[in-house]
Amino acid sequence: MTTDTTMSDVSSADQLLRELRDGVLILTLNRPKSLNALTHGLIQEIGKAVAEANASPEIGGVILTGSGEKAFAAGADISEFADFTPEQGRMLGADGHNVFNAIEEGPTPVIAAVNGFALGGGCELTMACHLRIASDNARFGQPEVNLGLIPGYGGTQRLAELIGKGRALQLLLTGDMIDAATALDYGLVNAVVPQDELLATAEKTLRKIMGKGPLAVAACIDLINGKYRTEPQIGTGYRAEIESFGTLMGSDDFKEGTKAFLEKRKADFKGR
Repeated sequence: MTTDTTMSDVSSADQLLRELRDGVLILTLNRPKSLNALTHGLIQEIGKAVAEANASPEIGGVILTGSGEKAFAAGADISEFADFTPEQGRMLGADGHNVFNAIEEGPTPVIAAVNGFALGGGCELTMACHLRIASDNARFGQPEVNLGLIPGYGGTQRLAELIGKGRALQLLLTGDMIDAATALDYGLVNAVVPQDELLATAEKTLRKIMGKGPLAVAACIDLINGKYRTEPQIGTGYRAEIESFGTLMGSDDFKEGTKAFLEKRKADFKGR
């Protein structure tokens, strides 16, 4: 969920750009100096925009992308939660879950147009979208273990659903990144295209979906999510992730991991 440490470089009102194009709402993460890293405020803005899209008869689909050519979202702003208590961590995780679940479970199709780095919370955000189309320079990863932490916005669950247990464990335990071609091979993304064709491809795909029966599209989304969210097996995994995410924020390892990251050195974890 975390790779970036730079404070917000634009006002909160401008962190998410909105463009309505003949029924397609394009949402652009707009923190270019911070590689579009996700702040808590930006995540809430995404949630509001998607909720408005779900309620609007004028919007048939959403494309979510990042500004610039380097990153979709390179993680989260560590400075926002480096000193959080476990309870604050649980609240942060729950807030993120609420927004990402609303994206995934909403009736309006959402496509992530992944233009560059999608790391940590950025990778989690793409996985909450219904489809993912990546530029050929995209990179994906969940590097939270480097901070003595885990993904906090559903990443442990969605990653395994999309690419399988073995590959998910490999990425989660090593913190390694994979390129767009590997992400396609793993099933993490639906297509890979040159960056200059990314938005056009996402829009073409979305308009194809929008040409189908909207009730049927919504039903497909609902039923697929029902398959993968059946209680008590998988549903409890999301709650357990929130709990573990908060608990780890109270560990010495998390304090050491964040301090080491900010000091640009290798962390010395003690397992406590």
